[in-house]
This record gives sequence, structure tokens and C-alpha cells, in this order.
Amino acid sequence: MSETIIVIPCYDEAGRLPADVFSDYVRKCNDVDFVFVNDGSGDATLDVLRELESSAPDRFLVLDQQPNRGKAEAVRIGMNEAFERGARYAGYFDADLSTPLDEIARLAAVLDSDRLIEMVFGARVQLLGRRIERHSWRHYLGRIFATAASETLDLPIYDTQCGAKLFRVTPTLHQLFAEPFLAGWFFDVEIVARRIALARSRDLPPAAEVIYELPLMQWIDVPGSKLRPSDFARAFVEILRVHRRYLARSAPPFGTG
Repeated sequence: MSETIIVIPCYDEAGRLPADVFSDYVRKCNDVDFVFVNDGSGDATLDVLRELESSAPDRFLVLDQQPNRGKAEAVRIGMNEAFERGARYAGYFDADLSTPLDEIARLAAVLDSDRLIEMVFGARVQLLGRRIERHSWRHYLGRIFATAASETLDLPIYDTQCGAKLFRVTPTLHQLFAEPFLAGWFFDVEIVARRIALARSRDLPPAAEVIYELPLMQWIDVPGSKLRPSDFARAFVEILRVHRRYLARSAPPFGTG
């Protein structure tokens, strides 16, 4: 597979996954391949993915995760597959392509330009010249959550939850995805917390020096998202669990085994 591999977690996405967009993209772009992880879907998602895989088996790989174990585990399994396949850069995008695939090149350009950067996170920032379309409830609840995440991590991070991220594959990254996540929907915060914890237990640059947030040129809220307003209440419970496990003074060392 290519040096850049993008993981696409899929749960009941048969009606939302734009297979033709993925096909057109790999015809134009020769240096990015995809790992789709079917997370125990109850609809025809696996059939859609298998058809896509058969159209370009050298560019698309489908993993069937049964039973459903959640987005966090789907991403983790896909990322580990990317590691096994020798990816130089590995990341994940949402299946509905709310972030267009053209943003992959912009994320990769950041890693290409500075070898100290380990993670590039897409950020949904409404600026002139950008097209960021979000439902108002997602924007305002998201800003509340982002503030809580920033305070918990003690980092000036703007958008932990954007589903467009790319990582430099290193032994440190392997460690971040080695264990199942405590968090479900909000595992992105846990990734950063794990990196902070590793820096404390090893001679590593601090997280603030290796994470880069890149304002996206476009992000459009696609109808049919599994995220609900009630999920944000659960988010604060997950943040508390993440803090206790990795960031509290009493937290056990992470990644020393």
C-alpha cells in the first residue's frame, strides 16, 4: 500500500458513504490508500465496502469488525493495520467525507515541512475564505466541550473532535494505539492525553510541540450523523475518566511496560 493510509470507520453508512468519490480520488491520487473498518453494521455497509474493495484491491482494504465495538476501536484496529502495512503517515477521516479528501494533501504537507510535528489535526474554524457548515447545536455544544478538553489537557487546542487527522508513524504512535481506548466517541482527547503521559515518563518533546492544528478549507455537516446532543453529556464523564487515568498526579505511568 501507499506510504499514506487513511482509516475510514464505518457503522451503518450504506446510505451516506460516497463510494464514487473515493474511487475518483484514488484514480487521481496515487500516494494515498484506504482501510475501511466495518464496525458491525446492521445495514448493507459491508456490501458497499466489498464492492469498493473489489474495484481497486490494491488501493482499498476492508476489515470487518464483528460485533459492533464503537468508532474508537474501529479507528484503533484500522490504524494498527496501517502500521503493519508500513505506512509513513496514517490517519482517519469520517466516512461521510464531511472533510473532503483533498484536505489529506494539506495535512500531509505539514508533516512534510517539519519533522518535529507528529500529529496534524484538522480544525473547523469559520474564517473568510473557508466553508465551514455546522448545525448550530453542534457548534455551540462543541465549543463548550472543546473548552473543557483544553482545560483538562492544559493545552490551547481548539478542536479535538474534527474527524480529519494525520499522524507520522513512529514507535511513539504505535504506543498511543496499542491499547483499547477508555473513551468512546471522544477518544481523540484520549490520544492527546496518552501523548502527554508518555512525555512525562520518557524523554520526549511535550505534546504542545508536536501537535499542529490546521484550519480546514471546507467542512460540511452531512445529514445522518450518529452523534446526538445527549452524547455531549457523556463526553464530560469520558473526559473525567481520561484525566484520572493519564493526567492526574495519582495516575499510573502509561507506556512503561
